[in-house]
Amino acid sequence: MHDGVLHRAVGGRELRIAAARGGVDVDPLDSDTEPVVSRLLGLEFDLAAFYAWAGGIAGEAADARPETPDAAGARGTTAESSLAQLAARFAGLRPSLAPDPFEALVTSITAQQVSLRSAVAIRNRLIGRFGMRAGLAWAFPTRRRLVDATEQELVALGFSRRKADYVLGLARSELDLTALAALPDEEVKARIVQQRGLGEWTADWFLARHLGRPQAWPAGDLALRKAVSAFYGDVDVRAAGARFEPFQNLTAHYLLATFLTP
Repeated sequence: MHDGVLHRAVGGRELRIAAARGGVDVDPLDSDTEPVVSRLLGLEFDLAAFYAWAGGIAGEAADARPETPDAAGARGTTAESSLAQLAARFAGLRPSLAPDPFEALVTSITAQQVSLRSAVAIRNRLIGRFGMRAGLAWAFPTRRRLVDATEQELVALGFSRRKADYVLGLARSELDLTALAALPDEEVKARIVQQRGLGEWTADWFLARHLGRPQAWPAGDLALRKAVSAFYGDVDVRAAGARFEPFQNLTAHYLLATFLTP
């Protein structure tokens, strides 16, 4: 981001996305950049259906409220109403999707057990060392580019030796990342967690923030667990995802938005 403009390297060219009245200005916009723009802006998400659903479950909860509800019933009704309020408060919010699967997984590795600020700093150094520049934009290092990197090079950028091993192992693995898009959610997760250093948390976020699967529910994420607890109390977070079907992914992002805005 530079002067309010999002810069992204696509195929060796600089892509610029700027806010404009009624939408965004994109330059250049063609067959190569349009799929990237669509993912970066989260255009694949059906917000109208999500908002209609959120309003619907709030109405159902109110209709089902007993005349003298117990504490659990009252809290549940309030939570359903709050989700509808969140949908209204953050109307137009579209989660951005990582355009590249390798980038999505390496990003998750850098974020494991460190602060967001530290993870971003490490990724920026990785991009500066192994990425390619196009104008003001930098392309995330490709899988092929990192195959020949050494553990020492990544450690010098701030990676722990374990995370450096995970990144290099992924780059050199036989896992077909492109083919994952054609698989059902559970099969995607099964293949990802077979890879050293990639667990359920990473697999859930890959489904949510790269593939954009509607029912992705990153129950192991600490921030989401806190958000669910704030709205629903002491519940099994993974099991709670079923109440948001088929909009678990958008629900997760709207709940998380409460912690990212004043």
